[in-house]
Amino acid sequence: MSLIEQLPVLPIIIPLVAAPFCLIIPNGRIAYFYAIAISALTFLSCIGLLHGVAAGGTISYYLGDWAPPLGIEYRIDLANALVLTLISGVAALVIPASYPSIAAEANPKQIPLFYGAMLICMLGLLGVTITGDAFNVFVFLEISSLATYALVALGGRADRRALTASFNYLVMGTLGATFFVIGLGLLYQATGTLNMADIRVQLLENGTNRMVEAGYAFIIIGMGLKAAMFPMHLWLPNAYTYAPSAVSAFIAAASTKVAVYVLIRFTFSVVGADFDFVSAMLSYVLMPLALAGMFFASLVAVFQTDVKRMLAYSSVGQIGYMLLGISLGTEAGLQASIIHIFNHGLMKAALFLSVACVMLRLGVHTVDGFNGLAKRMPFTAAAFIFAGLSLVGVPLTVGFVSKWYLLQAAFEADRAWIAFLIVASSLIAVVYVGRIIELILLREPPEDGPLFRDVDGNPVREAPMVMLVPMWILVLANVYFGLRTDVTADLAGRAAASLIGGQ
Repeated sequence: MSLIEQLPVLPIIIPLVAAPFCLIIPNGRIAYFYAIAISALTFLSCIGLLHGVAAGGTISYYLGDWAPPLGIEYRIDLANALVLTLISGVAALVIPASYPSIAAEANPKQIPLFYGAMLICMLGLLGVTITGDAFNVFVFLEISSLATYALVALGGRADRRALTASFNYLVMGTLGATFFVIGLGLLYQATGTLNMADIRVQLLENGTNRMVEAGYAFIIIGMGLKAAMFPMHLWLPNAYTYAPSAVSAFIAAASTKVAVYVLIRFTFSVVGADFDFVSAMLSYVLMPLALAGMFFASLVAVFQTDVKRMLAYSSVGQIGYMLLGISLGTEAGLQASIIHIFNHGLMKAALFLSVACVMLRLGVHTVDGFNGLAKRMPFTAAAFIFAGLSLVGVPLTVGFVSKWYLLQAAFEADRAWIAFLIVASSLIAVVYVGRIIELILLREPPEDGPLFRDVDGNPVREAPMVMLVPMWILVLANVYFGLRTDVTADLAGRAAASLIGGQ
């Protein structure tokens, strides 16, 4: 077989083979360049998959040439091709930007271990997204989770609370995985297969029963924990706050999005939203929790004194927007949700990288650290402002595109009251983002004291180019895809139509 025919397995094979070598590389800088090369190759393979699916339709790859349902299938359509591109793209930008930050925040001897764990985490998230086998979802989910727990704990050098945050994340993540695998077991008992497409066929032919309904409920709870769905989000704020800043940037942009993708996949193309119990779950469970998360998490974000914690609670609210699109149960709602998965990844990666720059130079990520930042670190300040405006939903940014399509979906579903709530919750984002922008632009930097000088006691200077360039690529992506709305909207629309059609 040619390399092109093997393309579907390359996003898994490349980091899987490469990650162990990070553990035997004695020098952190060598491991850094090695991880950059591996993440770039993985990103290129995912771009190739997206192009192939967009041009030629769904790609199916049989591992070991064993056809499903007996064999394991990698099945790539537009929905997971977009998520694959997001995960690998964010990794290919965060990893190059990570070295100065991780060298300052973690033990230098652990830098090779950090890059090995980053590649394993990326591998797990890509595996969850690409596989067409339900049990493989669980396996890859645990691979990514174990790596993420270790990555969060690496922040323990700068703040010992990272160890507690990692342990809490482990406990909640294990509970989520347990619920999920119980749900898979019930689906397997009811259908006799673990291939996702075959589960759908069996359910269409034989109908559902209480076992299928219970299995789906367990899956919703398990993935709700992994996605930080309100009110199962309590692990997320500490994990994002105390993890190394580069880790926060990657998991905020990719980890929860994969869990939302799994919810989409099981709801629409495995079980199917055409069953009454799924429609009831969307309308009476998912929608109220999504709306509650949009408001309560955003309100909590307003009162935070730590910028990373503020962005963490913001993420919980933004997850609510994604779940709201799913809960509408329509093609337009699903399209809006897929668009927001992609767009929110771009926003949060840019925002957390800008915080990483501030943390590197000032040694803090509190709100007070942003006083007069425009005069001290102008490029970092501008990046935070642009990405923050995108988070609010200002026109010409990807945030506006997400909100626009979500509003359209609400009106098409004859639920104008939901559109009103979307606008109202967006106004809360104006408050907490606007508060930081006001500090950046209008407050004077302190003339003396720890916030005027960097962690080495020198006058504050801009972050290194190796951090600024990836951060600004993400910022420009927020603007580019905000202007070229046809790119993401077209792909997401076709993906939604395919998922609603049960393909």
